[in-house]
Amino acid sequence: MRKIILSICTIAILQSCVVSTAAKVVKGVAKVGYKTVKGTVKGVSWAVSKANGKIDKDRIDGTWKVIGVYKGSFETFSNDQAPDSSFNSECVEGFDQIVFNSKRSKFKPVHCSTEKEDWQKYDFEFGKNPLTKEKENYIEYNSNNYISVIDINSKTMVLEGNLMPKLAFSGAKLYLLERVK
Repeated sequence: MRKIILSICTIAILQSCVVSTAAKVVKGVAKVGYKTVKGTVKGVSWAVSKANGKIDKDRIDGTWKVIGVYKGSFETFSNDQAPDSSFNSECVEGFDQIVFNSKRSKFKPVHCSTEKEDWQKYDFEFGKNPLTKEKENYIEYNSNNYISVIDINSKTMVLEGNLMPKLAFSGAKLYLLERVK
């Protein structure tokens, strides 16, 4: 009789531990899921952290499509609890894009993929950005224009600066770009 009562008590204690642990796991998964959903634009992650150190200049090479625009700087974006990032292209056909050729250090500014733009010379630098006064990766073009390169991976790139003058008047400074295949 004593063994039966001891067994029942042990089972009850273990079951309560399992239930409380499972509740903690579900809470943790819910928090992670919320952050992931909050940080996506058109299925592309908008969760961004600044690159640590120098980025290889060849990673910028290719055609990049603008898919997200944040009205504010990277600093305000990183402190914003619910960043509102939306972008609707005004292109009738195609999409807003920027094309980089790292071997020749030239790029075509943001334009509709059906429009023709002239190539512009640029320098990809890592150091103290004259505009922000911070040590970072940046692009200098036309001798006094600067675009901060926040981060680049195989699918996305985040740039800060006057990338699209038509949106700069509304406060747009941070751009999420997706690599076009």
